[in-house]
Amino acid sequence: MRLSTLSIIGAALMSAGPAIGQDSVSLIAAGSLRAALGQVASDYETASGTTVETTFGPSGLMRQEIENGAKAHVFASANMAHPRTLEEAGRGGPVVLFARNRLCGIARPALDIASDTLLDVMLSQGTRLGTSTPGADPSGDYAWDLFGKAEGLSPGAQEALEEKAMQLTGGPDSEPAPEGRNTYAWVMENDRADLFLTYCTNAVLAQREVPDLQIAQVPEALSVGADYGLMVLNDAPDAAWRLAFHILSPAGQAVLADYGFDTPGLPRE
Repeated sequence: MRLSTLSIIGAALMSAGPAIGQDSVSLIAAGSLRAALGQVASDYETASGTTVETTFGPSGLMRQEIENGAKAHVFASANMAHPRTLEEAGRGGPVVLFARNRLCGIARPALDIASDTLLDVMLSQGTRLGTSTPGADPSGDYAWDLFGKAEGLSPGAQEALEEKAMQLTGGPDSEPAPEGRNTYAWVMENDRADLFLTYCTNAVLAQREVPDLQIAQVPEALSVGADYGLMVLNDAPDAAWRLAFHILSPAGQAVLADYGFDTPGLPRE
């Protein structure tokens, strides 16, 4: 009988013994996980007495930081590709699917938009369309996947959308939001785009900060899902495995669900 990933990690933790003398663990994670994993890390600190040093940013750039020697014990990416790249390079693993997300549109208050008109609004010459940066941030890659789906609905749409999309966030040279501000709320509040494609979880957080913003659901024909991957790096302390297991546990998965993620680790009722 094939063991589940949780069973394998659980067995590893049981054999590892108690986390004694381990004062800190480094967690590097996707920016879209800042609020949710920030809380999960805080919960783990309270339960274990181990400090979690967190760094959040675009997953592709975070992967590059790890490749360049950044201290990292646990890596939580907004896609499966970046952790798998590290795994294939012998840097750690296994890579585990721990959450899912999807794309939504954030729109300025006056924009006339609905789910069934989203593509028309994106293609409209007068719409300033914002995305994150493909390659550096999986949110941008998922937006480009959506553009590819648009081609099947409206010939020529993919090229038109790729040409007009403004890559406003997630890149190495992207202007950061002020400390404490939600990136997407700040971008929209400063009138840098009429419509911005990002994760639905980001859209919810942006609307909490700027309530007048609209959230446009992506229609099923254009819908793009985002699979989030988790891995433990080589030579990480036992406490890093315990943190990973906490993220995968019902307690950690419940926090992610509260922030709008789809959580494969929660039992079905």
